[in-house]
Amino acid sequence: MSALPASADKVRYALPAIALHWLIALLIIGMLCLGYYMADIPKSIPGRAVYFNLHKSLGVLAGALILLRLGWRLAYPPPAPPRGISRPMARAAQWSHGLLYLCMVLQPATGYLSSSFNKYGVRLFGLALPKWAWEDKHLRELFMAYHQLIAIAFIALIAIHVLAACKHVLIDRDRIFGRMLP
Repeated sequence: MSALPASADKVRYALPAIALHWLIALLIIGMLCLGYYMADIPKSIPGRAVYFNLHKSLGVLAGALILLRLGWRLAYPPPAPPRGISRPMARAAQWSHGLLYLCMVLQPATGYLSSSFNKYGVRLFGLALPKWAWEDKHLRELFMAYHQLIAIAFIALIAIHVLAACKHVLIDRDRIFGRMLP
């Protein structure tokens, strides 16, 4: 019987991590697109609230999945970088992943807080969630400004992440990208 090397299980991400990665990626990209689209909808348009409530619902869902993913990552650290990856590239990957996680936590948190400081609050697919704050226009706008700034940083980090994945597939032709495929 030929056994796999002891380190073989450390080469790829576990299936739950892979599933969470792609599900959260789709949610985040969808919410960024929806967020930019709905920001330009005039207040006089009927049905405008549907877009905002959908964005908030997806944001709460993503926030819960992100916390689950963060817990998974703390319990099951990611595989070590394969041999041949330079120390500076490994550090850059660590930093960019850390910043992506920071954005993943701060983005839904600031959106939820911003919504908590308005009269509408947050509904999860129609179910009213607890309001942790009072109506305060200045605090709502402050958290919304943070939410929008984080979105810009998030987009830049996602672009870097995608370009790095493309580099691994097209230029380096290493197995880095394959570690996150089912």
